[in-house]
Amino acid sequence: MEGGVGSQEEAAACGHRERGSSPEEAPGSQLGREGGKGSESKKRHFFLPPSLPGSSLLGGGRRGCLHAQPLPSSIAPAFLSFAALTGCPSPSSAMLDFAIFAATFLLLLVGAVLYLYPSSRQASGIPGITPTDEKDGNLPDIMTSGSLHAFQVHLHEKYGPVVSFWFGRRLVISLGSIDLLKQHINPNRTSDPFETMLKSLLRYQSGLGGDVGENCLRKKLYENGVTKSLQSNFPAIQKLSEELLAKWLSFPESQHVPLCQHMLGFSMKAVTQTAMGSRFEDDQEVIRFRKNHDAIWAEIGKGFLDGSLDKSVTRKKIYEDALMDMESVLKKVIKERQGKNLNGYIFIDSLLQGNLSDKQVLEDTMIFSLAGSIITAKLCTWAVYFLTTSPEVQQKLYKEMDQVLGKGPITHGKIEQLRYCRQVLCETVRTAKLTPIAARLQELEGKVDQHIIPKEALVLYALGVVLQDSSAWPLPYKFDPDRFSEESAMKNFSLMGFSGSQECPELRFAYAVATVLLSVIVRKLHLHPVEGQVLDTKYELVTSPKEEAWITISKRN
Repeated sequence: MEGGVGSQEEAAACGHRERGSSPEEAPGSQLGREGGKGSESKKRHFFLPPSLPGSSLLGGGRRGCLHAQPLPSSIAPAFLSFAALTGCPSPSSAMLDFAIFAATFLLLLVGAVLYLYPSSRQASGIPGITPTDEKDGNLPDIMTSGSLHAFQVHLHEKYGPVVSFWFGRRLVISLGSIDLLKQHINPNRTSDPFETMLKSLLRYQSGLGGDVGENCLRKKLYENGVTKSLQSNFPAIQKLSEELLAKWLSFPESQHVPLCQHMLGFSMKAVTQTAMGSRFEDDQEVIRFRKNHDAIWAEIGKGFLDGSLDKSVTRKKIYEDALMDMESVLKKVIKERQGKNLNGYIFIDSLLQGNLSDKQVLEDTMIFSLAGSIITAKLCTWAVYFLTTSPEVQQKLYKEMDQVLGKGPITHGKIEQLRYCRQVLCETVRTAKLTPIAARLQELEGKVDQHIIPKEALVLYALGVVLQDSSAWPLPYKFDPDRFSEESAMKNFSLMGFSGSQECPELRFAYAVATVLLSVIVRKLHLHPVEGQVLDTKYELVTSPKEEAWITISKRN
């Protein structure tokens, strides 16, 4: 099996395992033993749950619907003519009527089947599974697997690099190899898929479809806003890193440090100050933001996937109240900065200067705040954790930073010079499978190998599978940043949207923030693992440790 269980030497490189794997199966594996092949994309894409009313990606209609529907009204005359046969016509007339009825009924029956099940033909020729449930498709199988990522791993192991299944009532094609991703062509390149996915989940409608020129303009404003606000707030990010270092230095060397908790707090401060300004220098505002963020992201991660949010009045109220409160804060920030020349450039300023409506500014700021916080937090968490398990990598990173930065602070211009640091972060994304699912709606009919991908099918890129594919990544379960010194590895990474021109803005922001953080703590501290700790992994839209990740620290001489 390709991409399967690695050697014990590989497994010993890190101290955590996949959720659901036994200690005997993975005594020290990094992030698991799932096999199968994965996939990549020219642009980073994300998975969209099916339970949202009005979702532009999933849409309504009958395509792929296996649920019983009323027959077309055109079938009714056939049954009326059958009723007419119950009269007392002559034998020859009865036989003629019956023949006409039989032929008519047969044609109408075929038409009804095509009407009720138009997509049943479209999956033919593509290996995969049939729906488990008439209404929900294979959602019960996904829930049984524990995550969509685990479900895809199983499918690709069993059926190969291209598989089909049903997500609710929509046909889904999952691509599981780099070669297939290179073949796949989707003309929809005007919107960021993570942005599109979150807007659908949040029930935001602006920017989903519509004028291509307007969407391109908003995308450019969004990306420029991230770049310019990052440069403007670079000193603030460095200050936050120094504050975290000071906090860690105050701990006894034997004290366990809650890595997930500290990285989430640090990342939220960095994102909120960059996106929304000095208001979030107040810790109470950050705490308020974190409470709302946690409530919203918890439901984005699970509630929409299994449809459980709408079934729980209590959970739905918590979610809606958190969303409303966060939006009220954003509206205040928009009003404060609108038409004013305030000190410091933040993300929201770029949107306001672009003549967008207040609603559009609010939505884009919400997307960046939600996605930027969670991606930055998890990238920093996994990067520090992997360094604790790899003393050689940690020492090599220290030497590069000492050589490039000396005793001085990092600057925005020197980030590009820290090449090994970037390799460490790329390998962190790969090993952690930071974003394991990508998605695009197939707007035009496409083809991979001999398989036809029908229009309006949902195409998933199993990034979590391909990132552990041994044919693309030798020794896939080993944390080895040196693999990214090769041009081929960087090309594969760029194809999936994790690097290069197709890199999503939130990940680009996270790379910069993580680089600043590592430049501060690695030059002052040794990072150590907690003996005996084994991390289970939780796969949602962004991958995280299932429980708290603990580390210990000691001062460098």
